[in-house]
Amino acid sequence: MTTVMNATKLFDLSGRVALVTGGNKGLGKAMSRGLSQCGADVFIASRSETELKAAADEITAETGRKVAYAVADMSRRRDAAVLARTALEKMGRVDILINNAGMNAPEPIDGVKDETWDRVLETNLSSVMALTRAIVPQMRARKWGRIIHISSVMAFVSKEKRNAYSASKAALMGLAHASALDLGQDGVTVNCIAPGPFLTDMPLSILSAEEQKEFAKTTALNRWGQPDELVGPMLLLASDAGSYITGHTLVVDGGFLCR
Repeated sequence: MTTVMNATKLFDLSGRVALVTGGNKGLGKAMSRGLSQCGADVFIASRSETELKAAADEITAETGRKVAYAVADMSRRRDAAVLARTALEKMGRVDILINNAGMNAPEPIDGVKDETWDRVLETNLSSVMALTRAIVPQMRARKWGRIIHISSVMAFVSKEKRNAYSASKAALMGLAHASALDLGQDGVTVNCIAPGPFLTDMPLSILSAEEQKEFAKTTALNRWGQPDELVGPMLLLASDAGSYITGHTLVVDGGFLCR
C-alpha cells in the first residue's frame, strides 16, 4: 500500500536532531536557524566558543528549540571523532549532519605550501569523511538520516590560486556519490550543496572590493546571495521533502554557472 505524504509536513523536522559544523556564523548559522525553525534541535560546532554561545543563545531565544554546542577544530581529524561523541552524548542522536566547516587559502600552483594544502584538505575533506564515518552507524540503526556536504561552485569551475580549495570541494561530490550508494539501503541520503557567491566572512576576507563587484556581475541575478537564501535548498535535502534525492549536488548560485 502506498503511503501518501501530507505536503504540509514535508519540511517538519520535529523530533529530529541536527549537527552543523561551522554553525556559529554565516551560512552555518543561517542553516542552523532554519533547522531550528522547522522543529529540530541543533548542535553546532566551530573553533570559537564565544561565537558559538552567542549563536546558540540567539537561535534558542528566537525559536525555543534546544541549541547546544562544542568547540572543535575541523583541521584536526581527531576533533571530528570527539565532536561526534560529544554531540551524541549531549543530544542522544543525530539525524541530520551538515558538513559546513571549511576554509580557503589561495596560492598559485607553483607556490602551494605543503602545510597549506594539508590544512585545507584536512578541513574541507578529510574531517568531513571522519565526522560522517562516526555519525553514520546510529543513522543506519534507525533507518533514517540526512547528510549534506557544503561544496562550492568552485568544484565545477575555478579561479586563480584556488588549487586546494577547488580540489577539496570537487572531492566532496565524489565522496557523496560513493556514500549515497553505501547508505541508500538504510534510508540515509547523502548530497552536496554547491553555493555560489554568498555574502559571508570567507569570500569577503579574501576578495577586494573590486573583485566583490565583479563576482556579483557573474551571476544571472547580478548580486551576491544572502545566507538565508541557502536555507530553503538545505531544508529540501534535510527533510522528508527530499527523501528521493541522493548522490546529488544542488547548485545554489544565482545563475553563476550559467555564464
